[in-house]
Amino acid sequence: MTKKLVVLDYGSGNLRSAQRALQRVGADVEVTADPGAAAAADGLVVPGVGAYEACMKGLRAIGGEKIIADRLQQGRPVLGVCVGMQILFTRGVEFGAETVGCGQWPGAVTRLDAPVIPHMGWNVVEAADGSRLFRGLDADTRFYFVHSYAAQEWSGNSDALVTWATHHARFIAAVEDGPLAATQFHPEKSGDAGATLLANWVEGL
Repeated sequence: MTKKLVVLDYGSGNLRSAQRALQRVGADVEVTADPGAAAAADGLVVPGVGAYEACMKGLRAIGGEKIIADRLQQGRPVLGVCVGMQILFTRGVEFGAETVGCGQWPGAVTRLDAPVIPHMGWNVVEAADGSRLFRGLDADTRFYFVHSYAAQEWSGNSDALVTWATHHARFIAAVEDGPLAATQFHPEKSGDAGATLLANWVEGL
C-alpha cells in the first residue's frame, strides 16, 4: 500500500527535491502547510536550510511546533532533515544569539569547531548498531552534508539510536528515537544511498 507523506512547507528547505526523492522510493507526497493534511499523513517530513532562527520563525508562523508535537504524542512518524533536524533540539546558538527550538530533544545546536566551515560535501557516518535507517548500507557509504552548525552531544533518550560523523569535530549525523527520526545530511542530495535511507524510513511507516 502506497504511503502518504507530507513535506511540511514553512518557507524553508528544498521542498521539491525532497518531494521528488520520496516519490522516487514509491511514496505519495504532498508539499503543504495544512495542519490537517500533516496530521493525516502516514509520515511527516520537516526539511530546513539556512539559519536556525529563520527556520523557527517560519515554523512558528504555521503552528509547525504543534503539528510536530501532536504527531509525536500520537506515536506518528516524523523525519527532520538538516536544519529540520536541528530545530528538534531545545535551542540553537548562532552568531551569539540563542533561539528556542521545538524541544523534542534536549541540548543545543552549536557551531562546528573546524578549520573549514561550512562542512560541505560527502562524508561517511558511524551508523548506530541496529539502525533501521541505515539498513543495507555499507560502513563506507557517503552522504551529502552542507552545514556549519550541529548537535554535538546526546543527552536524550538512552534507547535512541544515534549515528555520528566527524568534520574535525564529532557531531550527530542522525537520530532514531521512536516515531521521531532525523538526519543532519541531505538524503535527497545523497544519490542512491539517500534513496535507500528514505526507502527504509518509508517502509517502517
